[in-house]
Amino acid sequence: MSYRFTKASLLTGTVMAGAMIASPALAQADEDPALESGAAEETSAAPIVVTGSRIARRNVETAAPVAVVNAEEFKLSGTVNVENVVNTLPQVVPGVTSFSNNPGNGTASLNLRGLGATRTLLLVNGRRWKFYDANQITDLNTIPQFLLDSVDVVTGGASAVYGSDAMAGVVNFRLRELDGAEVGGQYSITERGDGARYQVHGAVGSDFADGRGNVTAYAEYYNREEIFQGDRDFSEFALGGSPLVQLGSSLPPATRLTYQGDADTVGSPFDSSVDGNPFAIFNADGSIREYENPGDLYNYAPVNYLQLPQERYLLGGNAAYEISSGLELYGELSYSNNRVDAELAPTPILVNTFLDIDSLEANGFVDAATIAAFRDLDANESGADQNDGLIDVQVRRRLLEAGGRRNLDERNAFRLVTGARGAINDYLSYDAYYMFARTRNANIQQGNASVSRFTAGVNGTGPTPINIFGPNTLTPAMVDSFRIQAQNGDISKLQVLTGVVSGTFGDFALGEAEAVGFAIGAERRIVEAQFLPDEFLASGDVAGFNAGSPTSGGYDVNEVFAELNIPFETESGFRVELTGAGRYSDYSLETVGGVWTYAGGIQIQPIPDITFRGQYQRAVRAPNVNELFQGTAIGFPGANDPCAGDGAGNGPIPTGGLLATCLANGVPQANIGNNVVLQPDGQIAALFGGNPNLEEETSDSYSFGVVLEPSFIPGLTITADYFDITIDNAITTISLQQALDLCYNQAQDLSDPRCLNFVGTRDAQGAFGRVNPPVLGGANIAEFSTSGVDLQVNYGTDVGFSLFGEADSRMAVQFLGTWTESNDTIPDVTDPTNVVTCAGEFGLTCGEPQASFKWTSRFSWSDGPVTTSVRWRHLSAVEDDDPTFDYHVERIDAYDLIDLTVSVEASERLTLSAGINNLFDTLPSSPEFDASGTVINDTNSLLLGDFNNSEQANTYPSTYDVLGRDFFFSAQFRF
Repeated sequence: MSYRFTKASLLTGTVMAGAMIASPALAQADEDPALESGAAEETSAAPIVVTGSRIARRNVETAAPVAVVNAEEFKLSGTVNVENVVNTLPQVVPGVTSFSNNPGNGTASLNLRGLGATRTLLLVNGRRWKFYDANQITDLNTIPQFLLDSVDVVTGGASAVYGSDAMAGVVNFRLRELDGAEVGGQYSITERGDGARYQVHGAVGSDFADGRGNVTAYAEYYNREEIFQGDRDFSEFALGGSPLVQLGSSLPPATRLTYQGDADTVGSPFDSSVDGNPFAIFNADGSIREYENPGDLYNYAPVNYLQLPQERYLLGGNAAYEISSGLELYGELSYSNNRVDAELAPTPILVNTFLDIDSLEANGFVDAATIAAFRDLDANESGADQNDGLIDVQVRRRLLEAGGRRNLDERNAFRLVTGARGAINDYLSYDAYYMFARTRNANIQQGNASVSRFTAGVNGTGPTPINIFGPNTLTPAMVDSFRIQAQNGDISKLQVLTGVVSGTFGDFALGEAEAVGFAIGAERRIVEAQFLPDEFLASGDVAGFNAGSPTSGGYDVNEVFAELNIPFETESGFRVELTGAGRYSDYSLETVGGVWTYAGGIQIQPIPDITFRGQYQRAVRAPNVNELFQGTAIGFPGANDPCAGDGAGNGPIPTGGLLATCLANGVPQANIGNNVVLQPDGQIAALFGGNPNLEEETSDSYSFGVVLEPSFIPGLTITADYFDITIDNAITTISLQQALDLCYNQAQDLSDPRCLNFVGTRDAQGAFGRVNPPVLGGANIAEFSTSGVDLQVNYGTDVGFSLFGEADSRMAVQFLGTWTESNDTIPDVTDPTNVVTCAGEFGLTCGEPQASFKWTSRFSWSDGPVTTSVRWRHLSAVEDDDPTFDYHVERIDAYDLIDLTVSVEASERLTLSAGINNLFDTLPSSPEFDASGTVINDTNSLLLGDFNNSEQANTYPSTYDVLGRDFFFSAQFRF
C-alpha cells in the first residue's frame, strides 16, 4: 500500500446452522432444517422461483452461487435481531451495527464483500424493501426475524434481474406463511448482568375458502438495554500510542487556553520557550497554570455507549386469495417503529475569540495574578492591539455542566404491496404489483451548544457572561444561555410498479429436460428522499453534533427486462443448462440516461454427483439521492495530518517535499511535527456535500464453481465457487485522509489540483480549524475489486444410538467459509499504480478488519426431543494497513468464538431453548496502568486503542465481541 486512503469512507460515498444448505438455491421442506443433509432434490412439486431469477423452475440449482440460511439458524444463535446473524456470514463485512455509537445512526446495515452497503440490494419475498434515508440503504431492524423462512445470499451483480444497486450481490429475506398461531419470546443477558435484551412476538395465520386464501398477521416488541464503555475494563479509558497510554480529548472541562496575539509569551502562562507547550489551563480558583499532556486530557470513553439501547415495535401481515385459476390477489403490509439512542461525552467546543480583561476582573472569574498576566500580554502587543484591554485567544472546553450528548432517533417505516398473479394458460403466468414504502426519521439531539451564543458569553458581548475559567464554573443560567436542542427530519419514499410474464414456450424442450423457460417484464421506480435539519444545524451555528444542510432530491427510472433458461438433458443423465438475462433502464438523471445490464450462465452436470457452473454479470448502480443532492455539512472524520508526524506514534517527521508543502501551506517551522499543536485530537474538520454530476457505476462479476453430491456418501454436499467482482467508475466521497495523502504525500505542490482543497485552511498555529475547513465532494474516480472462494460443506447422517431410546437420533455438520484473495481499491484511476489492498488488513485506511479467511460452522445432534448444537466462528489474523509506522498492535491474531445451544421439544406445541454465546468469554484484555497512565501488562491483540486507527471502544466492536459470555433463554408455543 503506497498511501493511506480510508476504504470505509470511499465505500460509503458510499452458522450456517442446522439451517445452512449447501445447495446454491432455495427450496426447502418444512422438516427440521438442522437435520437436512444436502441440497433439495428435484421433485414433481410445483415450480418455484429461485433468488437470482424470475423464472419458476423445478431444478433449484442455478448458475449463480446462492447461500441459504434457514430460520433455524436464527433460533439456535439466540438472536432476535437480523443483523447479529447476517454479520457473521463470511461474505459480509460488518457495517453499522448495534455497537456503532460514533459514528452511528440507530440503524443496522449489510455490507456484502466489503464493497459498501449501498452496493448490496436487499429484498423481502423477492421484492424491494424500504430504505431509511437519502443513501437508500435498508435498515435490517425493520425485518421480522421470527417470521423468516430463509435468507438467500446471491454473489455478484444481479442488476439484469433486479435493477440498480445489486453490485456486490442480493440478499433476499423470505417470510413464511402461517396456518395456525404462535407466540414466543426470548430473554438475553450478559454474564456481567447488563445489556439485557428481551423480545415477545405473536403471529396468526389461517387458510380460508377451502385453501384458496391465506392471511397472516404478526406483531413484535423488542427492547435492548444500554451498556456504557465504562462498564468494561478494556473500554473504560481512551487509549493510544505505543505503548498504549491513557489519552483523551484536548478539550478539557477546565478549559484549555491558547494565546493568539503577537506579544512575547516568555514568562507568561503561555511560555513555550522551554518545552514547546503554548497552552494553559485553569484551576478551580480561577488561577492559571501550564497545560499538561496527557495529564489534563479528558477521558471521554466511559460515558459513551458500548451497546446502544433500542426499542422496537413491528406490525404487519400478508394475505392472498385465489379468485379463479387465472387470478389471485395478494397484499403485504408492514409497519415498524424503531427507537435507538446514541450517547457521547458532553459537548466539546472550540472558539477563537477575545477576552475583555476589565470584564473578567469585574466578574471575578479569574484571580488577580491571571489578570496581571493578561494585562502584561496586552501591554506588549503591537499597533492598535496594544493596551486595548483585549487579548486574542483560542478556547477549548468540555461542557460537562450541559450534560451528555444524546442522539435520539425514532424511525417510523411503512410499506404496502398490492398485486395480482395467476395463470394465463397451461404454459404462461403473470405477476403484477405496486409497492409503496415510506420512512420518516425524527431525530432529536440533546446537549448541543450554539457557538455564537457561547462565544458572546465568553468575550462579554452577550447578555449572560460565561465563566469558563476552571472546572464546574458554568451555572445553570450560563448553560441555558447557549445550550440548544436540535431537531432534524428524514423522509424517504420508494414506489415500484412491476409486471412480469413468465413460463415456457409450450412443451418445447431439448432432449429429456424440462421445457425452455423465459420471463419478460417492465418496471418503474420512483425514489425520493430529503433531510430537513433545524435552523441551528442548517446555519452551522452548533457544537456537539455535526451541522448539516438541507438535502432533497429524487429520480425515476423505467425499465424492461427479459430472462431465458435453456436446459438440455440426454437419456443418460448428462445435463447442460444455459441462462441469460438483460435489462434496459432509462433514468431521469441526465448524467445516467439509458443503460444496459446483462448476464449469462452455464451449468454442466455430466453425472448426478457433480455439477459445474459459471456466470458473468454486468451490473450498474445509479448514484443515490445523498450522493447527488446532499447539502454541504461539516464533519470531523478520523485522519492524520501529515505535517503533524512526530516520529513517536503519529507518523514520520516531515522532511523533503512533505516539509516544503507543509511550510507553504501555512505551518510555522516551529510547529512542524508538533502533534500536540497541529492535531491535538484524532479528528479534523472538513466540509462534505453532494455532486449532481455523478454518473452510474458499472461492475463486471464472474463466478465459477462446482457442486459435489457424491452418491457413495449419502447426505454430503460440497460446493466451491470462485468469484471476481470489479466496479468501475465507482463513486467515492473523497475522504479527508485520501485528500491529505494525495496532496502532501503525492503532489507536494500547492498549485496542484489535488492540493487546492487545503489552500488557506490552516490557522495561525498551522492546525486545521472550523472557520475555513477543506471542502470535499464525490466523484466517479475510483475502482473497487474483490475476488476469492466461497466454500460450503453440509453433511447429515443417522446416528446408531440414542440417549433417549429414540430411533431418529441424527447428526448434522455445516460449514460456510470465504477465502478472500483480494479486496482492492484504486482511489483515483488517473493513478493506477496507487492500489489500496485490504484483504487480510485493518486500520485507518481499510477500516473494519477484513480477514482473508472467515468461516462459521455448526455441529448439531438431535436425539429425540433434544437438539444440542455448537457453533464455531473463526476470523484469520489481520495486519495493520499502515506501512509507514509501527503501532502498538500491528497484527490482530486469529479469532475464534464458540457458542452452545440446547433446544427441547417439551411438547408438540412448546419448544424451549437456552444457550451461551461466546462460551469462553473472549474479550480484549483488561489493561493495567502505572502512575503515568501507561499500560504495563501484556494485553492481547484485540486491545488496539482508540487513537491509532479510528477504532471504537479500543477495538472493532462490530467485528469482535464486546459483550463477553452471553446467555439467552427462549420459548415458543404453537397452537
